[in-house]
Amino acid sequence: MGRNFIVKDEEFICDNCGKKVPKLGYSCRNHCPYCLHSKHVDINPGDRQETCHGDLEPIGLEKNGKKGYVIIFKCKKCGMIRKNKVAEDDDIDLIIRLSSMH
Repeated sequence: MGRNFIVKDEEFICDNCGKKVPKLGYSCRNHCPYCLHSKHVDINPGDRQETCHGDLEPIGLEKNGKKGYVIIFKCKKCGMIRKNKVAEDDDIDLIIRLSSMH
């Protein structure tokens, strides 16, 4: 499976908390900075080809040498595990809580 990255920095309404999420501006917005949830919409980053559309729940945090900290997500619908880099505006209290979960 190729990992072709398609740039998609879009604002959206979070399906989990209902807040309006602004564009990230320096990279691609992947998850809500307020509750850290995401939506299972991509097969490869930015392609919007995934048909699952389940809630990607944050379940942990790990340190990646190249990317810094990444959030580990598990889809509540299909069980798929996904990872994405922590954003500068993510809720730091939620990031700290995640660090003790994995």
